[in-house]
Amino acid sequence: MTESPPVADRGPTFPAAIKRAVELFAEPPAAEAALVDGYLDLLGGEDPTGSHPGQRLMLSRGLALVYQRFWRPMGGRLLMGWGGPDTREEHRMALEMLAIEPGDRVLDVACGPGNFTRDFGSAAGDGLAVGVDASASMLAVAARENRDTNVAYIRGDAHALPFRDACFDAVCCFAALYLIDEPMRALAELIRVLAPGGRLALLASCQRGPLPLRTANEVFRGLTGVRVFGRDELTGACRDAGLVEVEQRIAGLAQFVSARKPG
Repeated sequence: MTESPPVADRGPTFPAAIKRAVELFAEPPAAEAALVDGYLDLLGGEDPTGSHPGQRLMLSRGLALVYQRFWRPMGGRLLMGWGGPDTREEHRMALEMLAIEPGDRVLDVACGPGNFTRDFGSAAGDGLAVGVDASASMLAVAARENRDTNVAYIRGDAHALPFRDACFDAVCCFAALYLIDEPMRALAELIRVLAPGGRLALLASCQRGPLPLRTANEVFRGLTGVRVFGRDELTGACRDAGLVEVEQRIAGLAQFVSARKPG
């Protein structure tokens, strides 16, 4: 891993898309923040990922290399069944749910290797797409494959996003909320940075089996770190936060949730 000098020392050589992302921060990045392998690292030695096997796996360099082509499609089939949306359909659904327009600023939380972030950057035109993840391995792949001047990647904590309130026109978190240590705290952060009139898109787990929700979480979260959300848990949290046009689509053991912050 090749590290560059701290952000504060880079001045005009700092990549344009990352400069634009930093302009959205609530506070300037700390002097320890550094450009690493093409992404801005705000965490350094900190690791908010969690200690369960499924969470630790997301940090693997090997997984980052095969995530987009093999792991993510396979995981989607396990979560949504063979009759559920494939990865191409997921991309289409995300773009539809977010309704991105040219000039929009889009945030992709737990972006992994950037497979969705790149789509958001294309849809945003002269706007900006920012991918945030805690995994250095995932972000190294994302930055290496980044050919867009309006896409930036940041290593940060979903529990405490660095951005100021209401600065993104669209916010996405697909296939990750169930692995975040404190998902409802992270959801509150997604909603906080969403601008009035902006849209939120989530893909998460959904309890549908015979086990009671508490038992399912004791089993699955205890073994893997994957949280099972109740059928109305995320939609209810969105409504409680004041979001409107809350919609849900169930596919196997997954749920797609979209909502809008009132303008």
